[in-house]
Amino acid sequence: MKNKKASPVFTFTAFVKIIRPGNLLMVAFAQLMTAFFLVGTSRSGIPVLQDYHLYLMIISTVILTASGYMINDYYDVKIDYVNRPKTVVIGKGMKRRMVMILHTTMNMAGILIGILVHPRIGAITFVAAFLLWLYSNSLKRLPFIGNLTVASLTGLAIWIVGIYYQKSELLILTYAIFAFFINLIREILKDIEDRNGDRKHGCRTLPIVLGFRKTKNIIFLIAVLFVAAILFVTFKINEPLLFLYFGGLSIFFFIFMFKIYKADRKSHFTELSTFSKILMLTGIMSMGFL
Repeated sequence: MKNKKASPVFTFTAFVKIIRPGNLLMVAFAQLMTAFFLVGTSRSGIPVLQDYHLYLMIISTVILTASGYMINDYYDVKIDYVNRPKTVVIGKGMKRRMVMILHTTMNMAGILIGILVHPRIGAITFVAAFLLWLYSNSLKRLPFIGNLTVASLTGLAIWIVGIYYQKSELLILTYAIFAFFINLIREILKDIEDRNGDRKHGCRTLPIVLGFRKTKNIIFLIAVLFVAAILFVTFKINEPLLFLYFGGLSIFFFIFMFKIYKADRKSHFTELSTFSKILMLTGIMSMGFL
C-alpha cells in the first residue's frame, strides 16, 4: 500500500495564490491614485509621491489585506472544498499552522508600520486587523453584517489617505463611498454564488436567510442608495468633470444591475464579481480627470 504524500508546510506558489496579488495591486493602486490626484502635497509641503509615509501606509494596507485573505481561507477551508475545490490552498500547498503563523506575523508588521506613519494610522490598522479576523471567524456567517464589514474596510483603504493628509476630504470621501457600495454589492453577489457550501456548513448569509430573489431586491435597494449618495456628494463638490465621469460610469453601472437582474446561475455571479472589479478600477481611474 502506498503512503499518502504529505502536504508541504509552505510553498511560494501557494502563498502567492492565497494572498490574491491582483486584489492587492488594486488596493495599492487606489491609494496611490488617491494620494497623487486628490491630495497632491504632503503634510510637510513636498509632493506626496516624495513622502515616504505614503509608501509605508500602502505597504501596511497591503500586508493587512493579504493577512485578511489568509485568515479568511483558514476558516473557510471546508466551505471552499464545496464551492471551489480546485482553488483550495490550505492543506494542499500550505499547512494550517503555517497560515496562522504568517497571519499573526503579517498583522504585527502591518500594525507596526502603521504606527510608524502616525499613531492615529496605527490605531486604525489595529482595528482593521481585528475586524478582518472577526469577519473571518464569525461575522461572515451572519446575514449582511459580514458584507457591511468588508465593504467598510474597502472604503477605509481609500479614506485613510484623507485621514492622514487631511486634504480634499470630501472628494476622497466620494471615492470611499464609491468603493464601499461597489464592494458591498460584490460581497452579496459572492454570497449568492457560494450559497451551496455556506448552507452546508451552517452559515446564515442573506441568500440563505432571505432567499435568492429577496437578496436580489436588497442589491437593487443598495444600488439606489449608492446612486443617491454619489449624487449628493458630487453636487456638494460641484466639480463638472466629476459629474461627467460618473455620468458615463452610470451607463456601465446600469448594465451591471441589468446583468444582476438576469443572473440565475453560479457562472453568472462569478462573471458579475469580475464585472464589479472592472467598475472599481474604472472609478479609480476617474481620479486622473479631476
